[in-house]
Amino acid sequence: MTGPVVSGISRTLGARSMVARTILIALFVQAALVAAGADARLIKSIRSKDVDAVRALIKQRVDVNAPQGDGATALHWAAHVDDLAIADLLIRAGAKASVANENGFTPLHLACTNRNAAMVERLLSAGADANAASLNGETVLMTCARSGGAQAVKALLVKGARVNVKEQAHDQTALMWAASQRHPDVTELLIEAGAEINARSRTYAQTVVGEQTQRFGREELNYSVLRGGSTPLLFTARSGDTASARLLLAAGANVNDALPDGTSALVLAAHSGHGETAAMLLEKGANPNSADNGYTALHAAVLRGDVGLVESLLAHKANPDLRTTKGTPLRRDTTDFNLPSTLIGSTPYLLAARFLEPAIMKALARGKADVSLTMKDGTTALMLATGTSSGNNATRRGIAVIDGGTVEPESAVLESAAAAIELGADVNAANQAGDTALHTAATRGLNTVVQLLADKGAQLNAKNKRGLTPMAALMPGNTVARRRGAAITAAAIADDDTPNEPVAREPAHPDTIALLKKLGATE
Repeated sequence: MTGPVVSGISRTLGARSMVARTILIALFVQAALVAAGADARLIKSIRSKDVDAVRALIKQRVDVNAPQGDGATALHWAAHVDDLAIADLLIRAGAKASVANENGFTPLHLACTNRNAAMVERLLSAGADANAASLNGETVLMTCARSGGAQAVKALLVKGARVNVKEQAHDQTALMWAASQRHPDVTELLIEAGAEINARSRTYAQTVVGEQTQRFGREELNYSVLRGGSTPLLFTARSGDTASARLLLAAGANVNDALPDGTSALVLAAHSGHGETAAMLLEKGANPNSADNGYTALHAAVLRGDVGLVESLLAHKANPDLRTTKGTPLRRDTTDFNLPSTLIGSTPYLLAARFLEPAIMKALARGKADVSLTMKDGTTALMLATGTSSGNNATRRGIAVIDGGTVEPESAVLESAAAAIELGADVNAANQAGDTALHTAATRGLNTVVQLLADKGAQLNAKNKRGLTPMAALMPGNTVARRRGAAITAAAIADDDTPNEPVAREPAHPDTIALLKKLGATE
């Protein structure tokens, strides 16, 4: 009997215990839901910046450290909405200042993003870690350096923030971030704190996909370039932070510092469109003829249309006749980044003509540039100004277009052509294909330019290697309608391997034909 009785009692106690556990679990769930509701109200009140509501919830003993789904707490939100009064209330109620969300970001990161030095100081006084870092290695000092909060940066440095830590993605430092975002006051603080002025970011190879690959699948034209490898000075050259650049040079940075591909700080500043920074680097002794990346600062200044920098470079003994040996990463032409023949081998003057920069053409001429130099195939500055392409790759693509692939206004062509003639261009010079400036101007229907060339003595019936005169090149069977609305000579498309519109059945630019006839041209 004892056994069954004991067994029955045990079963009864077990059943009661299960009921008790069920009730207890229900109470816990209910309590959790109540707490979750309170937490939700707390976050909502913080987002609304309702200080009184937050104070009331704290008096109800709401859990100020309860994490949301992503690990963020009420203090994260207070820092995010930039409310110091609410942050202070939460900290006094026991909120942990060094708590991180699932990505490793702390309230201090958010305070730095907002450039709120008072918030940063309050969090630090509450025990926030001055060296806190996210999962990708972004320290709070980096965040403050990027946002430009100098007082916040100072507060972090006082608390022992390490200045030379590198984030994990690109090995960049807080000093690099300050330089890239143009914060010289932060740059100065970091240099004084011992930041490495010659630290270099990570270098990596990147495949460049050109227009031909994208449109026609010509993957053999892809190539690799080195990216990264920047120092703080190179970041200032790219961002145009002249003040930070001065500070770095004063601290011992190399004025001729260069990227792994050979791009010097001077070339980088010029190419990035920061003439002021480039001019300062020149004053500090930068080499004006550095061309290890394939082109000089003078070429870059032409591409940017910066006549002031061109004049400054010439004053500092820049050689105006150096030729490009590689293409440039500035896409004024849709294929410039793919090393087109239209750029390789050009002097600054030839580039200025091609990109229709008459003021720069004249400045270069004053700087003793040899305006008679031509491209390898004999294409002259005047021909480039009228739109003649140079080299096989460019010829296959037809008439040169600039600035994002748009056809330039005829008035700009006229002005640059006139400048080239004024500076001594031979209006009857021909390239290896036998084409003259008039062939190009006529084929493009640039009537004002045709008139100018005729007025300056251009031979109206000059024949190219195909036996075509400027007017004959406009006749049916000798022109092809291109995708951008231009027409080119049959000679220029003889080896064309890219898609074109059908051969023209009507004369191209009949108004130009009429003008040529009026001027005395014959077929």
